[in-house]
Amino acid sequence: MLAVIGACGKQYKVKSGDRIVVDRLPLEVGSSTEIRDVFVISEDGGQVIVGNPLIEGAVVRASVLDQKKHKTVCIFKKNRRKNYRRKNGHRQPLTVLQIEEILH
Repeated sequence: MLAVIGACGKQYKVKSGDRIVVDRLPLEVGSSTEIRDVFVISEDGGQVIVGNPLIEGAVVRASVLDQKKHKTVCIFKKNRRKNYRRKNGHRQPLTVLQIEEILH
């Protein structure tokens, strides 16, 4: 069974057992969460359920595996011949989710 879910303003295609990396969610490692923003469910028999925009009563259960940061993105600004150089970096906080089951 496949599902298209919405998390943190983005859409993900998931199935049971998948691991997805989303923007930071305020959850503890080891806790579980329910994602109710389910847009599409495709069952094993080939039946596809499409929401308008969401499917009523559909839930995707997931557990939090890790809270981590992405690799450093370097931001470098420069104006030539003006002796202007600025170097900065950013590490986006991320949450790793393990999809447990898809219910509808």
